[in-house]
Amino acid sequence: MPINILMPALSPTMEKGNLAKWLKKEGDKVKSGDVIAEIETDKATMEVEAVDEGTLAKILVPEGTQDVAVNEVIAVLAGDGEDVKSAGAGAKSAPPKPAPAAEAPAAAKPVPAPAPAQPKAAPAAATAAPQAAAPAPQSNGHARIFSSPLARRLAKEAGIELGRINGSGPHGRVIARDVEEAKSGKGLKAPAAAPAAGAPALAPSMSDKQVLALFEPGSYEIVPHDGMRRTIAQRLTASVQTVPHFYLTMDCDIGKLLAAREEINAAAPKDKDKKPAYKLSVNDFVIKAMAIALQRIPNTNVSWTEAGMLKHKHSDIGVAVAMPGGLITPIIRKAETKSLSTISAEMKDFAARARARKLKPEEYQGGTTAVSNLGMYGIKDFTAVINPPHATILAVGTSEERAVVRGGKIEIAPIMSVTLSCDHRAVDGALGAELIGAFKMLIENPVMMMV
Repeated sequence: MPINILMPALSPTMEKGNLAKWLKKEGDKVKSGDVIAEIETDKATMEVEAVDEGTLAKILVPEGTQDVAVNEVIAVLAGDGEDVKSAGAGAKSAPPKPAPAAEAPAAAKPVPAPAPAQPKAAPAAATAAPQAAAPAPQSNGHARIFSSPLARRLAKEAGIELGRINGSGPHGRVIARDVEEAKSGKGLKAPAAAPAAGAPALAPSMSDKQVLALFEPGSYEIVPHDGMRRTIAQRLTASVQTVPHFYLTMDCDIGKLLAAREEINAAAPKDKDKKPAYKLSVNDFVIKAMAIALQRIPNTNVSWTEAGMLKHKHSDIGVAVAMPGGLITPIIRKAETKSLSTISAEMKDFAARARARKLKPEEYQGGTTAVSNLGMYGIKDFTAVINPPHATILAVGTSEERAVVRGGKIEIAPIMSVTLSCDHRAVDGALGAELIGAFKMLIENPVMMMV
């Protein structure tokens, strides 16, 4: 019986992906573990490995196809001993996806004023507020289950619903071992409870038609959103709507830091081409200071869940990196344990691979807080939106010379403003103040990071 190769879910929030390249062609033998294709997600380009063995009988989705839904059949594999032509003949190619078309409004038609709100209950579809993370994709009225093709086939043969199986793979993915355990009655989930009703409805945003009607036809160009921009929009909208933010700002004198940075960089060992082994940036000190501050104020190194507070043992610092079409936050794991030169080297590698969309999901998913630095753009100060499951994010502005008073005298000092955004569910005002105070002490006295 032919084996369907499905578009894999490469992360818990993935709904669609672009089939960038086939690395096998029709008629090629495929072994379990062979890399058969490259998939572009909203964040990165990743390789897809085969789970089953056989011969690639038919490619249904050609390379270069965009917005292929997770679990859509992309190719058919003929099993050992199976007729390849028969397996390929029975497969149907995916219909071409129409290009997105924008509805241009008539120039003379004004936008009708919205009707006054009626004192009726909001429709059921509008009552559920989005979760802090990107909402789970839906399929046939049920949450999509992330699983391997082999697990899906085994579960179907055993007559077990995938949704009842506890997944032990990456990000809760159901794999073949989980299905075998489920057959013996182990690893099965209890029936899900019905969702709570009565959540407040969110005010709808303007429709595309309403927005377009405000502008003269031909005065704009429509650039379709890619997966990354859609994901950023979903996650940050959900964060602002569901996470109660508050902000704390402090000014930091980084005179000692700049002097230490210059001295450390000057002492860096050089290779035969006189290239230094490392060159520290101010941001490297910021990452290290934030990591140690979280360890000193451990009740801020947390993530909110409805069941309880997650208190993290290590400081995993996400660092916002701009890239074409959006941004991504690669994570420096256990940053409190790493030297400044190690943090610097990791960040240079992450930044280069992020811009090439070559980061792996485990390199940008999770983390306990984040740093967003716009100082290189001359921004004095700003507030950043928390990226769940983080409970905080530090926004870093530029360093500039300002007048300060010391001992009754006015002096000039390099001052850097930082603003800490806090999730009020997890971090209260006084606790947030302790965290940013600990950061300020470390960043103003960098020698304290070395002990």
